[in-house]
Amino acid sequence: MVKRYDRLKEIQRLDPERDFLEIYRLTVTHEFPWDITRALELALYRTYAVPSIGRLLDETAELTERSQKRYDDTALLLDTVVEHGFDTDDGRTAVRRINHMHRSYDISNDDMRYVLCTFVVTPKRWLDSFGWRRLCCHELGAFAAYYRTLGARMGIKDVPETYEDFERTLDAYEDEHFGWDEGGRRVSDATLALMGSWYPAPLAPLVRGASLALLDDSLLRAFRYPRPGPVARGVTRCALRLRARAVRLLPPRRTPHYARQNPEIKGYPNGYEIAELGTFPTPGIRGCPVPGRRPSQSSAE
Repeated sequence: MVKRYDRLKEIQRLDPERDFLEIYRLTVTHEFPWDITRALELALYRTYAVPSIGRLLDETAELTERSQKRYDDTALLLDTVVEHGFDTDDGRTAVRRINHMHRSYDISNDDMRYVLCTFVVTPKRWLDSFGWRRLCCHELGAFAAYYRTLGARMGIKDVPETYEDFERTLDAYEDEHFGWDEGGRRVSDATLALMGSWYPAPLAPLVRGASLALLDDSLLRAFRYPRPGPVARGVTRCALRLRARAVRLLPPRRTPHYARQNPEIKGYPNGYEIAELGTFPTPGIRGCPVPGRRPSQSSAE
């Protein structure tokens, strides 16, 4: 019978550089599937506070008018690589779809690198506060190696090497670029409304309030939200820490849990084709892109 910390011991026997996919998969699908889902939601949400990112997302209307589909497609494409790996047909198809969508817009390398950094740093910080345990050094190394690999497949230049490099890059970028933008605020409001829609209507205001209570002051200032009071923040964070204590007492998960199994994924009750996920921007139609720089063929793998 597998005990609570046996999988951590298994992870610590692996090499973070060589076995990064196995470590990442064990961590996100066995140890922390719920927490990593919440952390990656928060990671993407943080990016709206960079005006160049929030404004573009507003212009595409994908997150304001088709929020559920955008949420589903993003989660499923990213998780396909987790489940199947980078060098499988499904993994390559998912990365090609991600690259095709990004190539259609004039997105700076700095913005792309920052988004990548949020995927590495935000889960660690979330688990420091609300996880049933913290990530070990092997997991932090594997997270960095996993997203270095994804960044390379996406043609992103100057990707950080270590977790500490990812963290420094993220903090410096947010310090320099976080700021107000009307489009970013609209995308933020639409995302909060989407999260509320996953629960019975009377609970939607509570979900919005709890979500705002989890935001740090830099995000609240960027979106010009009033700072939640100490009671709201205390209750929300206490509830998450109590959940962590309860999870610590539970037996470990025996089977992996992938994003496609999450109840928040609602748009594909009859299944989906990886190659059909996401958007297919067409010039001249609202939300379609300005022509941007095209990465080299190798980065579109």
